Amino acid sequence: MPFKKLHPHLKDVLENSEISVPTALQKASIPIIKSGANVFCFAPENSGKTTTLLLTTLNKLKCEAVGIAPRAVVLVENNDKALQLFDTFVKYTKRTSLRVYVADEKQHIDLLKSEIFEGVDILISTPKIMNKLLLLEGLNTTQLKIFNIDDADFLTKNTSTSDLMLITQSIHKCQFVMYAEKMHPTLKRFENYFMQYAKTVSI
Repeated sequence: MPFKKLHPHLKDVLENSEISVPTALQKASIPIIKSGANVFCFAPENSGKTTTLLLTTLNKLKCEAVGIAPRAVVLVENNDKALQLFDTFVKYTKRTSLRVYVADEKQHIDLLKSEIFEGVDILISTPKIMNKLLLLEGLNTTQLKIFNIDDADFLTKNTSTSDLMLITQSIHKCQFVMYAEKMHPTLKRFENYFMQYAKTVSI
């Protein structure tokens, strides 16, 4: 069972949320993501993609704060989704020392930089803001362990792809996990760049 080998804190959260049975996607993808491979996760809406992202990311970070540089990144389509995901992360990280931070595009970039420097474990951002932070040397990516892209379908229809390519070029040695509804030529192309040797889970 994919939930069995998760960090005890996550098992408690799932129990309190009355989630005892993994979805088909969770069953198939959690063990593969935990193995450290790059993974494409394809499944329709409401298949548990976001919960999979939360569980595997928090499990990878062992549910505790370490150092000051981000160890996990989640890229999302827009600011509203970033804030929404932040609220979900907060529910899962209560009673842990983990620091979740959303790079809110409504805030001045210098404020984001200084707050990130104070110490962050998980950074939630849009590609545009993350790329801006990197250009301004406001982000240390040397400690990154896992880099998630939530609902990556948005990359097939807007200009975020170029931001994403620039971001990933500045990251060395990190696990990449991409969640989307289905494979698309744009997403497939990433295999030649940062999604090398990626495994595919499709439901």
